[in-house]
Amino acid sequence: MTLLQLTHVKRWMDLHQGRHPVELCAWDLVLTAWVLSWMALPVSTLLGNWWMLPLCLAGFLLPTAYANWRRSLHRRGRLRCDWLTAL
Repeated sequence: MTLLQLTHVKRWMDLHQGRHPVELCAWDLVLTAWVLSWMALPVSTLLGNWWMLPLCLAGFLLPTAYANWRRSLHRRGRLRCDWLTAL
């Protein structure tokens, strides 16, 4: 996902937080993990904690994976996902 797409989804979540509080919380957790992975990458590299690099990579890919997972659930009719229009 691009930064612009992340911003659009976050804006949609903020505008609809009264009707979708659980989705807002889930998206905030995804964004928190994404930011933490960006912060952990230089620290783990400088300290030589190479075992953290796969975790950082997973954090980088988490917003895209979450959006794709929600899109697949929406297409199968298992879960309604209104914020997909923001992408």
